[in-house]
Amino acid sequence: MSEEDFARIHVKSSLSKTWEQERTLNEALYEWMASAPWFAISVAAHVAIGFFIWLLPRQQYSLPAPRVVHATLEQNSSSPFEDPPPPEQPKAVDGPKPLEEALLSEAELSDHNASGDEQPTEASLGESDLRSDSPFEAKSADNDVIGSTARAGGKHGGRSGSHKSLTAANGGVGTEAVLKDGLEWLKRHQSADGSWDCDGFMSNCGPIEAGGSCDGPGESTHDAGITGLALLAFLGDGSTTREGAYKEQVVKAVKWLRDHQDAHSGCYSDRISHSFMYDHAIATLAMCEAYYFSRNPLIKLSAQRAIDFISGARNRYGAWRYDVPPSGQNDTSITGWCVFALASAQESGLSIDAQGFVGARQWFDDVTDPLTGRAGYDRLGSPSSRVPGLNDDYPADRSETLTAVALLSRIFIGGEAAKSPLVHKGAELLKAHPPEWDESGFNNDIYYWYYGSYALFQLGGPRWEAWNKSAKRALLGSQRRDGDAKGSWDPKDAWGHAGGRVYMTAMASLCLEVYFRYSRVLGGR
Repeated sequence: MSEEDFARIHVKSSLSKTWEQERTLNEALYEWMASAPWFAISVAAHVAIGFFIWLLPRQQYSLPAPRVVHATLEQNSSSPFEDPPPPEQPKAVDGPKPLEEALLSEAELSDHNASGDEQPTEASLGESDLRSDSPFEAKSADNDVIGSTARAGGKHGGRSGSHKSLTAANGGVGTEAVLKDGLEWLKRHQSADGSWDCDGFMSNCGPIEAGGSCDGPGESTHDAGITGLALLAFLGDGSTTREGAYKEQVVKAVKWLRDHQDAHSGCYSDRISHSFMYDHAIATLAMCEAYYFSRNPLIKLSAQRAIDFISGARNRYGAWRYDVPPSGQNDTSITGWCVFALASAQESGLSIDAQGFVGARQWFDDVTDPLTGRAGYDRLGSPSSRVPGLNDDYPADRSETLTAVALLSRIFIGGEAAKSPLVHKGAELLKAHPPEWDESGFNNDIYYWYYGSYALFQLGGPRWEAWNKSAKRALLGSQRRDGDAKGSWDPKDAWGHAGGRVYMTAMASLCLEVYFRYSRVLGGR
């Protein structure tokens, strides 16, 4: 046999052995698979697939990070109450929404599923979450704030259920009816979009044959502020986005404020008016209260951004005035509204800068005369502001507006307010200048009556009783009873030119809610 024949036989033998080995391995694998548990097969398959995916480019197949919403001033918040569009659709352009899209349903406001929010469990919060053991309840750090006593009605007084009896007991016969007429007027004059038009509310009046049209427009730049005041009046009566006689009005007003909030700054006002901070602070206070009762995370986001704007507007180590960014100037009037917005935000569990309370308290100390208890406007001894040519005929020395603002703010900020000599000296000044309706209007100041009523109610006692009698006489006797104006108050007032009839009616209604809107934080009687 030649060497070539020997090599061919050797190769054939080797291939035959290799085939036999492969056949034996395949048969063994087949027999193993036939007898192996299907669970083991599944595990092996998943391991193989996972290894294959691991080999692919990771950045191409990585999952997107979870969406987390943070309440910052820079966040874009267009279409906040609607589900986000599919990724392939173009981004919607901000602009006017059709009316059917502008109205929120009850479900969207009270039980909206906010699965992408920072705290998704808040989306399903119900009334039980307003109990004292709620995990979302505010933890008070610097103040005792709004209605912290355990009296009937909880943190926001007796708004739910018992307010009629409280009004009858404190306000006397007729007070409840006057308040209802005031709220009904506000209801009739709310615009279809949910706002109250400061200078154009007359378009919502009834026909001429039914009583004619109202007069008393305010300034067009204050729509956000008077919408906030009207919303506060309905919230104060016990209506919320969930329930109440004026639930529809509350829902529409909340939606309008939210839709008109600046997407970048969080400001509710258009910032055209010199005094836009009033409008923003009042609207913020209303939205914080709306969130307190609804626990809706979308309302929370709006209110938090508005509070952040207020915190950013405060002078460092000081209080507030008109300029944003702050210019270093402070005044008692706007500081009072900002304090109450912060207090309501804290009570609602929102994040606040507690240094705002510190700076405000220091400001009130700086402008309050220690001998008399009288607070100044922008410095010690300065009177209430007046605008030349508009309200300079209204004597600033016939009321104690700034003293009332500082007094109520001290009480709600907390600390030793009940024992402070400045508090009791200020209360004596208020008692000496009680509300009295002047048909000419030159002695009327509903702004003063509002702060004075709430301050003296907190203190209670003979000073409150005397004030309450005067306030009832002034308010109940001056409400309009005729035509379309029935239930409203004429804007014969130091600031009626700015806020108009809606301002007067909302503020007067809030004055009549003093008996139940907030609990007595000092336990006064």
